[in-house]
Amino acid sequence: MSAPNPCDLSIVIPCYNESEGLEELTRQLTPVVEQLRRNRTVELLFIDDGSTDETYPLLRRSFGHDPQVRIVQQGVNRGLGAALRTGTKESRGRIVLFTDSDCTYPPETIPELLELMSPDVQVVTSSYHPCGGVEGVPPYCLVFSRGASMLYRLLVDPRVYTWTAMYRAYRREVLERVQTRTAGYVVIAELLVEALLAGYRVAEYPTVLHVRRSGQSEAKVWKITREYLRFQAQILRRRIAALMPFRSKAVAR
Repeated sequence: MSAPNPCDLSIVIPCYNESEGLEELTRQLTPVVEQLRRNRTVELLFIDDGSTDETYPLLRRSFGHDPQVRIVQQGVNRGLGAALRTGTKESRGRIVLFTDSDCTYPPETIPELLELMSPDVQVVTSSYHPCGGVEGVPPYCLVFSRGASMLYRLLVDPRVYTWTAMYRAYRREVLERVQTRTAGYVVIAELLVEALLAGYRVAEYPTVLHVRRSGQSEAKVWKITREYLRFQAQILRRRIAALMPFRSKAVAR
């Protein structure tokens, strides 16, 4: 079902206790949105996921004057999965772009990422693959992210290098068809996995992942690692189950 009063692009930004970084986000994002609006209709959608600091009033102060900006409050913290599902439901864009509020992927790269959304591509994901890079990111975070991505390549598609970056653009049809269930950060990989298994084509945009410059990440690395491993085990079971009918036919012969 199409969104009412559709626009060309929705930029959806989940926020949870991000008051320390919102000034930097405003500084970097505002000129990019102005640039994008020269040749397309663009809305900004912030999902305040139950913040307990000054995130909501600061968002109102920084962006509330713009009629194409909406700030949706979730009364309690429900996790990134719920925030992205709320963003999908509330967005009106024919293309929906999710990005982080902490500018670990610079907003100035959004126009370049969108250029890869050719007619035969349905998802464009940021990637710090060999043509991209990382800057200042702690080694233990890279071990976690690259290890998780390696397992996804083995289980789903060896052609996709990075699976754990939220900075991604989707055609609306993908988000309307693909169903997600996870509550936390695993939803980032879940969306990509389900899109690929549904047959959608994914392009990777090589870029640089930067260390978080302000505030404190709410991600708990080891907890997320366990969640990824559980989800990967589910994928493995699905892949094995999909092969069983063929195996049964072979035995019958």
